[in-house]
Amino acid sequence: MINVKTFYFNELRVCTYILWDETSECIIVDPGCESTSEQQRLQRFITGNALTPVLVVNTHAHFDHVLGNLFATKTYAIPSAVHEADTALLAKTTQQSALFGFQVAQPPVATVFLTENEPVRFGHAKLQVLHTPGHTPGGICLYAASDGFILSGDTLFAGSIGRTDLPGGHYDTLLQSIRTKLMPLPDTIKVLPGHGPTTTIGEERRNNPFI
Repeated sequence: MINVKTFYFNELRVCTYILWDETSECIIVDPGCESTSEQQRLQRFITGNALTPVLVVNTHAHFDHVLGNLFATKTYAIPSAVHEADTALLAKTTQQSALFGFQVAQPPVATVFLTENEPVRFGHAKLQVLHTPGHTPGGICLYAASDGFILSGDTLFAGSIGRTDLPGGHYDTLLQSIRTKLMPLPDTIKVLPGHGPTTTIGEERRNNPFI
């Protein structure tokens, strides 16, 4: 069974997730922790639950989702993972952040590339990688079929979808990703997005105005 802890970090309220199983190995998804206090909250939870981080995973490489990459990879001596199509975006983190009034240290280069052919593994658990471009070229979702949830990054939100007006975004591509990769999933699948409240596939199928 996969356990999930959610944090809301930085001014843009990024959902940072810690996922772990009975082995206590864990992954850190989209570490958006910007301040020292946010970093300490993340660290206290990991230490307090005796977890062992093994990987940082970015659902995409927009600056607000990678603010804590440097902290997490350095603190726990672990690699970070991103879809290869977002490596150029990751390399421009400091430039991205400056456009929004943030000052961000450049995160380390990702050393693991996410593909649909290889699940993300930790402990006895594994997550299916779904490539869902449109918000960014390398946007991905992480699907835990047996546990009934999907981490949707900024691909799908409760009542909305990711923005496509930033470099690399493409509206039609994003809708195609959602329709072909997410909407075929069962209605009961819980959606844990990159921002905002949780929802379900069924709820979005019925009521999301973009779908």
